[in-house]
Amino acid sequence: MSADTDSITVGLLGLHSSKESKAILNAAEALGHDTEWLRRENTAVNIQNGDLALEPDVDVVANRLLLSTSTHPAEELGLARLFDHVRPMLNRPAAVTTAMHKFATAAALTEADIPVPDALLALSGDRLNDARKQFGEQAVYKTAIGTHGGGAWKVDLDDPVNPRVGDRQAFLQRFVDSPGDARDARVYIVDGEIIGAMYRHAPEGEWRTNVSLGSDVHDATDDLPETAKEMAIGAAEAIGLDYAGVDLIENDDGWVVLEANPTAGFRGLYKATGTSPAPYIAKLAIERAGGTVDDERVKELAGTLDDSTPACMPQKKRTTPSKPGVIGFIEDVVVSGTRGSQNVLAKSDTGATRTSIDSQLAAEIGTGPIKDIVHVRSGSVKSGKARPVVDVVVGVGGTQHTVSASVEDRGHMDYQLLLGRDILEHYHVDVTRSTQQDNVNREE
Repeated sequence: MSADTDSITVGLLGLHSSKESKAILNAAEALGHDTEWLRRENTAVNIQNGDLALEPDVDVVANRLLLSTSTHPAEELGLARLFDHVRPMLNRPAAVTTAMHKFATAAALTEADIPVPDALLALSGDRLNDARKQFGEQAVYKTAIGTHGGGAWKVDLDDPVNPRVGDRQAFLQRFVDSPGDARDARVYIVDGEIIGAMYRHAPEGEWRTNVSLGSDVHDATDDLPETAKEMAIGAAEAIGLDYAGVDLIENDDGWVVLEANPTAGFRGLYKATGTSPAPYIAKLAIERAGGTVDDERVKELAGTLDDSTPACMPQKKRTTPSKPGVIGFIEDVVVSGTRGSQNVLAKSDTGATRTSIDSQLAAEIGTGPIKDIVHVRSGSVKSGKARPVVDVVVGVGGTQHTVSASVEDRGHMDYQLLLGRDILEHYHVDVTRSTQQDNVNREE
């Protein structure tokens, strides 16, 4: 740890190359302090003869682990807990654990008397479906862990739902029909202060307002009611987050909080407000470690969003790439939706950009809502056929892939599911291997 508090080394724990992580590190460096990006290439913790040493050594850690997209969140939480024991940390593991689980967030906010939409999580499908009517004609059905609007569906009263989608817990939530168009607000909080706020307007035909889904954004920093701003600040405090994007929506009875995102993106907020949260997060990290910051310089830096590759980006050593897993030309997979899961034989097609699912199978497992309409070239049809696109979870071996699959009538084809490059890019396709043939051989 640095002896000179005027020269702080800010460490950022983030295994993904996100633009937000780059912006925070660049801001810390621009504020005159040293930076280290804690990644797989350069990070180690050494316990020897009763002494503990960090590699690289840092004075404070900003936690930017993207747990909602991780296949092994417990492992990464353990890594965060390790650093939390030995260095000051922003967005500590306990708070992030609550925030990443949407229902745990709702429970924490309810305990703090912060309004949230009515919701029900049940481990039994019978219990979940028995209570379906209490949420009205339409409800939101979502996975407890999800990001970028994935794992969220709007379901009708007669749509049965499952307590799990793939390997993730799911729950029902009251659908909040905001006045006017489909709109919510995101408020970015750093250290209990509002850095900026934006309204997010869903694109035509979409009810989700995520910027990643094409929502339009407008500055709400001055326009948002004080009650909503106080709710956002209170939500971050109740969960224990040092920085977060808090999402709220207005209904006939007032504002309610939807969720608090510890790794919220910056681009939408910067587009709407012209303000980047990155320098404020860097400032908080530096001060948490005992350093000093020029507040005017922070405001100046906040007027830009520098998400270029930082100087502290560790270099990868040249190694022999690990071999991808092998998938057969015909593979036995598990496909999951809101109504359940089915084991099906799927055909691998390296020529297809995206996975395709039979319309009947999609209806049986409960996919939707429609995210987009794409034109897919097929045979002699030069202009392509229009096909809806829905989220679907495909399990290959022990790995779950959430992809946006096109829906088509495959009733005249041998296989109800076609695996495209969105899944196959993770595997080596062995055209001589067929699960179907293996099953025949075992029967013989």
